[in-house]
Amino acid sequence: MTSKVSLLPQDIGSLSRTAPAARPGTLFVLGANGGMSVAPDADFPLMFGRNLPDVHVCVGAADRRVSRRQGLITREASRWVLRNTGKLPIRLPGSRLVLGGNTVELSPGYTPLFIVSTRQEHLLEVRVTASAPRGGGSPASCGADTFDGDAHELSRDERLVLTCLGQRYLRADPHPQPLTWGQVAFEVGELRADERWTAKRAAHIVTLVRHRLSKEYGVAGLLEEEIPPPVGNALNHNLINNLLVTTTLTRADLHQLDQADPRTLDQ
Repeated sequence: MTSKVSLLPQDIGSLSRTAPAARPGTLFVLGANGGMSVAPDADFPLMFGRNLPDVHVCVGAADRRVSRRQGLITREASRWVLRNTGKLPIRLPGSRLVLGGNTVELSPGYTPLFIVSTRQEHLLEVRVTASAPRGGGSPASCGADTFDGDAHELSRDERLVLTCLGQRYLRADPHPQPLTWGQVAFEVGELRADERWTAKRAAHIVTLVRHRLSKEYGVAGLLEEEIPPPVGNALNHNLINNLLVTTTLTRADLHQLDQADPRTLDQ
C-alpha cells in the first residue's frame, strides 16, 4: 500500500518539469534539500521553514531572517491553503505577497513560492496534482494553470546564453538584473573555449528570441517600440521574467554553468 505521506529526494529535479504520478489533489513541496508529498486525504499539515528539526521541508537554512517555522500548508474544504506563519513575506508569481498571518489558496499545477529576505529570495517549489479533464485523460495531460505546458522552445545556444543572462534571477537575488553582454560573452566563452563568443553575438541571439516570442506568442514588452525611453534593461528584464513564469528557464538550467569560474556563481 502506498503511503499517504512520502519523502521526495533532493535530486528529483524541479517540480516545474517533474510531475510525479499521483492521485488528483496530491501536494508536492520541494526545497533545496528535498521535500515531501502528501495525499489529499492524509490529514497532514505540512510545515516548512529554516529549522529542519521543527519542519517537514527546509527552506533558507543558512538565512536567520527566515523563520524557524515560516509557513504551513493544510487541506481545507478540498483545497490546499498556504498560511504564512513567519515574519518574512512569501511572494507568489505575479509579485503577490502573502504577509505574516495571511493565507492564500494554492491552485492546481506548479507554483513557485519565494521567501523574501533582504539579501536573497529562497525558492520553495509547490505542485498540486490536477484532476483529470472531463471525458477522460490522465492527470498529466490536463491543463492546470499557466505554469504547465507554456514553456517555449529554445535551441542549445539560446538556452545557454539566456541562462547566463538571467542567472541572477534564477539564483533568487533580491534585486536581480540581467548580466551585461560582455559578462555573458565571457562566461559562455569560458564554457565553449573552442568557439568565438562576443558581446555582439550574445546580444544577437537574445534579440532573435525576443522578436520570436513577440511575434509567435504575443508576449508584450519585448520590443523597443513598446517601452518608453529610457529603455535600459527593460527588454531583457521582461524577457527573463516571461521565461521564468512559463518555466522555459528553471533552476535546473544553472547546471549548464557548473563548469564556469566558481567566483562568478557565488552568492
